[in-house]
Order: sequence, then structure tokens, then C-alpha cells
Amino acid sequence: MDIHIRTEGFAGRITLHRPKALNALTYQMCLDIEAALDAWREEDSVKLVIIDAEGDKAFCAGGDIQDLYDASVAGDFAFGQTFWRDEYRLNEKIFDFPKPYIALMQGFVMGGGVGVSCHGSQRIVCETSQIAMPECGIGLIPDVGGSLMLARAPGRLGEYLGTTGARMDAGNAIYAGFADSYVPQAEWPALLAKLIETGNADDVTAFVRPAPEPTFKDQLAVIDAHFASTDINEVRASLLKDGSEFALNTVKMLDKKSPISAAATPTLIERVRAANTIQAALREEYNFTYRAAEHGDFIEGIKATIIDRNHTPQWRFATLANVGQDDVNNMLAPLGENGL
Repeated sequence: MDIHIRTEGFAGRITLHRPKALNALTYQMCLDIEAALDAWREEDSVKLVIIDAEGDKAFCAGGDIQDLYDASVAGDFAFGQTFWRDEYRLNEKIFDFPKPYIALMQGFVMGGGVGVSCHGSQRIVCETSQIAMPECGIGLIPDVGGSLMLARAPGRLGEYLGTTGARMDAGNAIYAGFADSYVPQAEWPALLAKLIETGNADDVTAFVRPAPEPTFKDQLAVIDAHFASTDINEVRASLLKDGSEFALNTVKMLDKKSPISAAATPTLIERVRAANTIQAALREEYNFTYRAAEHGDFIEGIKATIIDRNHTPQWRFATLANVGQDDVNNMLAPLGENGL
């Protein structure tokens, strides 16, 4: 059983149940979560929804992309396009869900895992939480509505997180707007029992403890200075000129990403920041992901990182310097009747 959905007391419970696969989301799991939310929306006995996951290593390390890869390699791009469309619909439903939606996020929370947790109304992290949007490393862009959180993060922190895939511990995740509260994991059973018994989301407050200090707070002025431009090559040049350890590490992270993905991400975030709605975020993301397998680096990114695991992808553009704004605009162009 990949997912355990049930009601307990006043709570609708969703538990991701693939610990050996780091609870990666399959297409069916997305559909099952959506069906549960649709049922609980009008169910008076369900006062709140709790999503959690089995295992210590990960709440959810992302979408299960093996099926997407297999279909794309075979030339079937429609499977991925349908998967993303349906997943994004779920992300929007979580964002707009009329009842409290409480996520308990231990270990890795990445990509698709962010989409089923960080749009909730109460997002709880602990001492092991590691949250990231690493999509540029596999030829995608920050999606599942994550571009909205990146756009709303302090200063240009979103551009930094989205292009580098840098990980956030609990303190940084709260600072960046991907989480709300720090509750030590040892307290989670008691917290769950209380929420199930009362159906009152305000009961979380009694369990909250001070989060670790966010290190990004001290780095924000530097990040803002370097990521002021939507042109990733200007960003990279600025970082190289700086020459500090932080700046050079950032360049190293950027250079490992798909050039077209990393180049498109600042423009994506800028557009989403201007619109500032979940619908605009998902629509802009879909413009890219719809094209990612056929015209981007998605197939190559998965092959290098997950199939062959050689981490030497042959990207469509050899380096960031080879990507122009026209290339970015082509990947983010409206899809017309195929759009979300």
C-alpha cells in the first residue's frame, strides 16, 4: 500500500507509505489524495486534514519519475503532460482547501513533496527537515506551485533557492516561507493524538518550540545583490567577481544544473511575483514542464541522475552562456489551448 487514507476522530488522515522509495509520489497517489480531499471538503465530521509519512529519512523526496521517464523516452510526451496537469490541480486544491491542512515534514521534502505539504495552512518541521526545490538538476523548473513560495520569499532568496536547489533546514524553511512551526519529532505522536481528539488546529500552538536561527538571514544582502538580474549569466558573472566562498559555491551549484532550466527560473519567479496567485504560478510552471521532455533537458536530467547515476548529463545547451533570453521565452511561452 503506497498511501494510507482514513479518518480518525475529527481528522482526515493521509500517510505516505513508501519509505524505501523515500515516499516518492506516484501518479495514483496524487489522484488518491485529491479524491480524499474532495470527499472531506463537505464532510462535517472531518474538521481538519493531517498529512504525514512513514520512515525517518523523508516525508517525500519528490515525484516518482520512473514512469515519466519511460514514457518520455518512448516518445509519449502526453503521459507527463497529463501527470503534471493533474498534480498541479491537486496542488491548487490543497492551497485553497477550506479546512485546516496540517503537514508533518521530517527528513527530505523536495519537489512533489513540497507540493503536497507546503501549500497547507500549518506546515510543521523538525530537527531532521531538509526542504528543497532541486528541479533544475533534472531539467525541470521549480514547480508544483513552488514558484509562488519562491516569489514570496524574502528579497531574492527565491531566485537563489530555485536555481541552485539549496536545501533548507527547519529554521531556514520557516524564514523562506516554506514552513510555519518547529515541533521536535518526539512530540509528534502527542500532537497527532490531540488533533485527532479535538479537531482544533489551534492546538498545534502548545507544541511549538523555538526554531534554529536561519542562516539565510545573514546571507540575504549578498544574495539580493547577486540575484538582482533575471539574466542568469549576469548573476553568474556577479558571483564570480565576488569570489567569496559562498559566491563560488553558488556558481558551482549553478553549473551543475540544466542550463535552460536554471536560465528560465529567474524569469519564471519574476512573472509569478508580479501575478502573486497560485493559479498564475501553476500556469507558468506548466508552460515549461509541458515542453520539458520534448524541448528541454528532462529526459537527459533523469538519465544522468537517476537511471545511469553518472551525473554527467549532455545538456541541450553546453553551458549557461549558450542560453539566450529567446530560448527562455520559448520554454515559458503560453500554450494556448493546451495550457492549464
